[in-house]
Amino acid sequence: MAIRKGKQLEWKHKHLLGLRDLSAEEITYILDTAKGFEEISTRSVKKAPPLRGKVVCNLFFEDSTRTRNSFTLAANRLSADVIEFTKTASSVSKGETLLDTARNLEAMGIDIVVVRDSAAGAPKFLSRNINACVVNAGDGFCEHPTQGLLDVYTIRKFKGSLEGLKIAIVGDIAHSRVARSCMWAMTKLGAEVTFVGPPTLMPAQVDKLPVSVSYSLDEVIEKVDVVNMLRIQFERLGGNPFPSVREYSHYFGLTVERMKKAKPDILVMHPGPINRGLEMESEVADGPNSVILEQVKNGLAVRMAALFLVNQAAAQVQ
Repeated sequence: MAIRKGKQLEWKHKHLLGLRDLSAEEITYILDTAKGFEEISTRSVKKAPPLRGKVVCNLFFEDSTRTRNSFTLAANRLSADVIEFTKTASSVSKGETLLDTARNLEAMGIDIVVVRDSAAGAPKFLSRNINACVVNAGDGFCEHPTQGLLDVYTIRKFKGSLEGLKIAIVGDIAHSRVARSCMWAMTKLGAEVTFVGPPTLMPAQVDKLPVSVSYSLDEVIEKVDVVNMLRIQFERLGGNPFPSVREYSHYFGLTVERMKKAKPDILVMHPGPINRGLEMESEVADGPNSVILEQVKNGLAVRMAALFLVNQAAAQVQ
């Protein structure tokens, strides 16, 4: 939780596991903290001392480029030491459990574990069984909180506020932890969110979520202020949710032609990696409305804020 101390909010979460249980005030606090870290990247010496003497372990059981490197750089910029862990180069490949791995690493003196795992709930499980802070870098189909935070940070940077904005999240919603974290953050900050995609790629009981649902991108593209295109996660598809990639692209791809119907100042987003020609055409991905690289840039400040805040909370309870 976070509590107010006078007029100042005081962060009390030792772990960052998801955005569902955070308040709008707490999410805003993380975003404001991230804004304070942005200028570090503009310095000639891109270092600050808040995590000096601390050890951050990137415990990644799934492949990652942007998220892993962003956390590594965020930890380095805050002067922490970083341990990089990969499943294939560890005892996990020999049958060691997640908990035994984490406890062995903790015995070496780690302070923060950044964990990505294909099993939903793995970060929460670790948080209950080790003393180190835990930051969720993506778990199963559950959440990816720092991606959700960097997305709303980017929107807020360009639009000033999310209050009253109409946002479409398009594509493979069913398998997307990004969609879930974005949904919680965006709706808590006052945006109206619509999930867009074929019925086969919608999550079960989507009607119980705080979103609208549309099965037509053409139906919503004219109305929205932001469109967040998701990657089709072919590695997680259990069958054939659409007849062909060509058909999917025809109905749900963000094309140059479709962009002609959109508002002139619409923001085009994507968490990456992009399947160009499927989720969006290259001309759109690299076009004037695209803020995809800005998302990557903002991810660094957001992850610096996440590491800083969980460490700060841990220090307060010691």
